Amino acid sequence: MPIREIDDIDKLKKINAALISRVERSMDQQGNAFTLFQTAITLENRVRSRTEELRSTLHRLEESNLDLVAAKESAELANLSKTRFLAAASHDVLQPLNAAHLSVSALAEIQTSEEGQKLVRQVVRSLESMEDLLHTLLDISKLDAGVVKPDVTDVALEPLFSSIQSDFQPLAARKGISLKFRAGANVVRSDRTLLRRILQNIVSNAVRYTRSGGVLVGARRRGTTIRIEVIDTGCGIPEDQREAVFEEFHRGPVALDTEISGGGLGLGLSIVRRMAEALSHPISFSSQVGRGTSFRLQVPAVAVSPAEAAVALAEAERPRGYGLFGTKVLLIENSPDVTEAMTTLLERWQCVVRPAASLSEALAELGDTQWIPDVIIADQHLDEGDLGSVTIEAARLHLRRNTPALIVTGDASADLVQAARASGIELMRKPVKPAQLRALLAHLLA
Repeated sequence: MPIREIDDIDKLKKINAALISRVERSMDQQGNAFTLFQTAITLENRVRSRTEELRSTLHRLEESNLDLVAAKESAELANLSKTRFLAAASHDVLQPLNAAHLSVSALAEIQTSEEGQKLVRQVVRSLESMEDLLHTLLDISKLDAGVVKPDVTDVALEPLFSSIQSDFQPLAARKGISLKFRAGANVVRSDRTLLRRILQNIVSNAVRYTRSGGVLVGARRRGTTIRIEVIDTGCGIPEDQREAVFEEFHRGPVALDTEISGGGLGLGLSIVRRMAEALSHPISFSSQVGRGTSFRLQVPAVAVSPAEAAVALAEAERPRGYGLFGTKVLLIENSPDVTEAMTTLLERWQCVVRPAASLSEALAELGDTQWIPDVIIADQHLDEGDLGSVTIEAARLHLRRNTPALIVTGDASADLVQAARASGIELMRKPVKPAQLRALLAHLLA
């Protein structure tokens, strides 16, 4: 074979090999591209599937959120309905409870035997337990529903402390423990009623769980706040119970003092926490088992001058008489049972009582110009749709004098509290405790 042909064959082989190599590379590239294409399709399908799953999940979440919103609204409406129901029920229940309190107090004054006095004390404790439970349940319901609006004013601690001390001093004396209050001339910004309830409950627990030593309630300025401390030498709170002391129905590990109103239901510190939160007053405590407990309440301070402090202290320490002999009382009450019980009690205190059930009857009693009342006691809800606050104002206008007055009611709303304060009318919640009523009447007449 000629050399030239051989060269041509070699060239053709090389060209063929190059073409085959190129074809193979092209096929490899196409194979890779196809693989990538398949992979892309697979990934796209997975993304589409996950997107659908996510969209379905989001839709279910939206439906769940709508259900939660509806459930929340239903719960809020139910809570408000519960509050309104408890308020209405408490008024109806407190009416006969108030009459029972007054009747038992009058009965106690005529009992001469030790057995009779013992039975009276048992009935009084039972009535007080029922009263405290009703008021506490209503207060908790109102606080949880957010319908309690604190009425924040300047509150002098000295008269507030003195009032609480007078409530618990007899019990502390019977237990043989000391009870001391140190308020100084401090004035705070708070709701007077809620602050008193907070301190009452803390002091009640302190006295209940203290068997020896005593309880000290003091106030100390710390910058722009006043720290109120209630320190006792009681049994203390175990470490494993410190998170639970503010929960409902939590009670300490020792037997409770049944002489304290409330019977140890375990609601005291629960409502303390709710009231402190409503007032934005931080509360904390420290305790040692077997040595005692110290509760601390932080309240905004009010700056007072030395002269104002001296006047406040002098007023708080001014003695008041408690004689009611010959006091003329216009009693405006539409419940016959309460009227009878209240009249009996007031007459035992040597008061002269004239009852009325409505505004027109009250004005009719005042038609006797020879009989001018020294004080007016009125229920808020009277016959013929009349209101005690309006009736008192009408009586004052008729008498042309600002006669001391007291409204006794089972449901002291914020509007009533403000109206009474603006008119200089005292408020007392039902059921009435005779000792508190007598002290308040003496204060109004002083």
